Amino acid sequence: MKRMLLLMMFAAVALVLALGVSGCAKKKVSAEEEMGAATEETALKPGDPGYEKIYEEGMASKEESLEAQAAMEKEPEVLEGRTSAPLLPIYFDFDKSNIREDQRARIIKNATFLNENKGAKVRIEGNCDERGTNEYNMALGERRANSSKKYLMNLGVHEDRMHTISYGEEKPLLHGHDEYSWAQNRRDDFVVVK
Repeated sequence: MKRMLLLMMFAAVALVLALGVSGCAKKKVSAEEEMGAATEETALKPGDPGYEKIYEEGMASKEESLEAQAAMEKEPEVLEGRTSAPLLPIYFDFDKSNIREDQRARIIKNATFLNENKGAKVRIEGNCDERGTNEYNMALGERRANSSKKYLMNLGVHEDRMHTISYGEEKPLLHGHDEYSWAQNRRDDFVVVK
């Protein structure tokens, strides 16, 4: 009898554990959704069903809709951080401090400006997204700022005209917790100082 009771208790515990582990089925998400990528919405184009209905109901003028459509077809807006114009910030990959191939034109533009304006001095501010410890992000921000400084030195900007500082994750540009916000926060800003 004891053995039967023990087996029944064991079976009950096993059943509860099995139900608890299986739970509800999780929704399958793509890698883009998991990383926080937004789904793209497209504007109606001439000839699309419902395109003319917008104008008949007076929701928008044809000119306003065409302007909105043109704006949507452009590249996504890139925020320009806290960088002094006409300099441009440069952006980094997650957990990296090397200058990305697609950011080299930006840093070359910054070097050109600094080489043409010999009196200008710049503070290179290294920034990180919120992931990682404060200590790690301060060190990563410093590595990023130093990478930009070395790159500018290789392009002829004298070392005495630049200094670096790391803000780590302390001065985010965007406060979201998604890939777009993180990507905007992983940057070096170039601030002209007197």
